[in-house]
Amino acid sequence: MKSPYFTEDHDLFRQTVRDFIEKEVVPNTNEWEAQQDVPRSIWTRMGELGFLGINYPEAYGGAEADFFYSVVFIEELSRSFMAGFPAAINVHQYMATAHLAAAGSQELKQKYLSKAISGEFIAALGVSEPNAGSDVAGMHTTAVREGDHYVINGSKIFITNGVNANFVVVACKTNPQAGVNGISLIIVDRDTPGFTTNKLDKLGWHSSDTGELFFDNVKVPASNIIGEEGKGFFYIMDSFQLERLVAAVASIAGAQHTIEITLQYMNERKAFGRPINKFQALRHLIADLQTEVDAAHQYTHYVAWLYSQGEFAVRECSQAKLLTSEVGKKAADVCLQCFGGYGFMEEYPIARMYRDARVGTIVGGTSQIMKEIIAKVLIDGTSYERAYKAEGSATNNNNTSSNGNGAANTLTAKEIILSLPKRYRPEKAATGYTTSIHFNLVGNTGGQFTVNINNGNCEVQEGHHGEATCTVQANANDYEDVELGRSDAQTAVMMGKIQLSNISEMMTFSRLFKKVGS
Repeated sequence: MKSPYFTEDHDLFRQTVRDFIEKEVVPNTNEWEAQQDVPRSIWTRMGELGFLGINYPEAYGGAEADFFYSVVFIEELSRSFMAGFPAAINVHQYMATAHLAAAGSQELKQKYLSKAISGEFIAALGVSEPNAGSDVAGMHTTAVREGDHYVINGSKIFITNGVNANFVVVACKTNPQAGVNGISLIIVDRDTPGFTTNKLDKLGWHSSDTGELFFDNVKVPASNIIGEEGKGFFYIMDSFQLERLVAAVASIAGAQHTIEITLQYMNERKAFGRPINKFQALRHLIADLQTEVDAAHQYTHYVAWLYSQGEFAVRECSQAKLLTSEVGKKAADVCLQCFGGYGFMEEYPIARMYRDARVGTIVGGTSQIMKEIIAKVLIDGTSYERAYKAEGSATNNNNTSSNGNGAANTLTAKEIILSLPKRYRPEKAATGYTTSIHFNLVGNTGGQFTVNINNGNCEVQEGHHGEATCTVQANANDYEDVELGRSDAQTAVMMGKIQLSNISEMMTFSRLFKKVGS
């Protein structure tokens, strides 16, 4: 389904991920489901391909790509004929490591985040407890400060990657008397004495490990705390928006894939002398279902766009999660019906997809919780504030303001253009890449410029010279705002503040330069 949020580069990335899924994942689906696990080699393989750090900084091995590359990635994962494997990957990249990327110290990022991005480490997030699922504030796991260590006691349940993880980001009460202001996030290594796990037997999602975690006087360095002590509850509440958005993307992509394999089956299966896709009762079932899926899909993309702009879209993320998980559950039920008796047989993938879809309305906050959040915003006028600064978000690295360099924020459009040769990274350019970009930046701080890239060199000339591969037209102040991180490039283009004659070429060109001030 076409969407205005994706570019040609996104489409190329989609094909890359799809090729990987079809060649290296789908052939192993039945085996991984049967053994209820995936090999560690697939994690390192995905790390090699750059799939585990899509939105994270290059300094730790990430790609610093825009959020819609993650949307593409999550959608393609859902074509693997199993939901457990995508769930494990999504928890690793968008939940467990998200806190680390947003608020972890440089030491923790070097030690854990870089290895998570490479696939060497698997990460888990430990929040839910036996008597405190959606009630995060009601958790009982404690972390008592003793000198330069914390001593952790308690348990967690329903933890994806809980058994295989090299490290777990654990939510603990560091000050039980402080209520929600006494919860902190602490990293616990898998091999720490006193930390044990138990693998749970699930109805679906067989290809992911889900475990119980037990902490018996587990001693960890105080430096393993993420962010500020006592801010863990607010960090978790903040991250729920990404978690629910990821769940929404996965749910609706899974529903679409379910429809696709059902249409294929209906075309091949015959009854009463003709394919069953000729029977009106079944045709109309699919017509209604596809309409709902398309509508939910487009809304999810819109919410992803809000998120990519730094919007703290609590209501919209909750609505997307509610809508897509319910539609996903319905799609699995309707499509299994179209398979008839064969849909009830384990040898047909629809049976697995039916089981896997059911938990969508539970994980990441039940549908009932989603409805209550939405009602609080709509009826009670409740508002929410971010715990993480927008520029610290793991998925908004393209919106940062030149690494905190105050001097960089005073640069003019002309100075930014003239700095391009110093910021040029020839190793990022394809072999033999050449281009000529004309800039027409209107205003006292701008001017006309030509940027040529040829034979690994970048040259800037004042004025327009020769033919351009792409022409950039903008007010100098608007261009400065984008380059200095004060506004978002995609929004500026969509609003017409920056006009590009060749968007694809400009995206290729932009990736060849360090950020202003770096």
